[in-house]
Amino acid sequence: MKILITGGTGLIGTRLSELLADGGHEVALLSREPARGGPHRTFRWDPTAGTIDPAAVPYADAIVNLAGANVGEGRWTDARKKELLASRLDSLALLTRELAKPGHRVGAVVSASAIGFYGDTGDRLVTEETPPASPKTDFLSAVTQQWEQAAAPIAALGIRLVTPRIGVVLSTKGGALLPLARTVKLGLGAPLGSGRQYLSWIHIDDLCHLFIAMLTDDAWQGPYNAVAPYPATNAAFNEVLADVLHRPLLLPKVPGFALKLVLGEQSEIVLAGQRVSDAKVLARGFEFDYPVLRGALKALYGEG
Repeated sequence: MKILITGGTGLIGTRLSELLADGGHEVALLSREPARGGPHRTFRWDPTAGTIDPAAVPYADAIVNLAGANVGEGRWTDARKKELLASRLDSLALLTRELAKPGHRVGAVVSASAIGFYGDTGDRLVTEETPPASPKTDFLSAVTQQWEQAAAPIAALGIRLVTPRIGVVLSTKGGALLPLARTVKLGLGAPLGSGRQYLSWIHIDDLCHLFIAMLTDDAWQGPYNAVAPYPATNAAFNEVLADVLHRPLLLPKVPGFALKLVLGEQSEIVLAGQRVSDAKVLARGFEFDYPVLRGALKALYGEG
């Protein structure tokens, strides 16, 4: 199977490309600046300008769309907010335009989404049927809702569309785990805010295997929560991480008001919580290699 990946040089895309290639699939990337000498063929595109190598989409049997600026990088100024949204919508608009043309054989598109779709859900367990948060009061939810809406026209073309709503991805190569582990290793780890907010996580290898299942099995269609079976509160997550790293948790909780003073609106990334169900994924027959947080962290830090 030939898989074309947008955002393929990021954390998820890099690992997904490795696992796809290991499984005998052929991988190519879409990039603004194709790297020379990389392991995969690269096609050039520029979603902002609406340009793409005309050979890119006809190359593929399926597409994985991971394009989108990192919401955790840079302060959320008005300009940054526009960039975060445009980086997602422009990419999907360009893909949809190309997929509407004849001369390709793309049968499936897996287009990333995120559990930020649900907003701050407190202790309530949410499923794919749970309505999203109000876009007027929750920026991340607003972005994610528009992200999914921008992908919807692909399904209208008769192409199988899957939208995994991705939780917090655990990896030692990047993402949210690195700064958390760094502070714990320095003896500065502490729950954030109340510590009661839920963190729905997934080991990066489980996420990539889930993507592969979505690509290769026609039964997958529509939204799925891409999270492990057992979400943890922020306090519990820090406790398990500290234990796995053999470090004590000595500091008190970091007050929510302090985080808001430092991060502003961006503090919702760590203060909001989502307790997200993976029942729909399990019902499809997917099996997690790392269903439990302690096992996932031990595997990442060489103790699995």
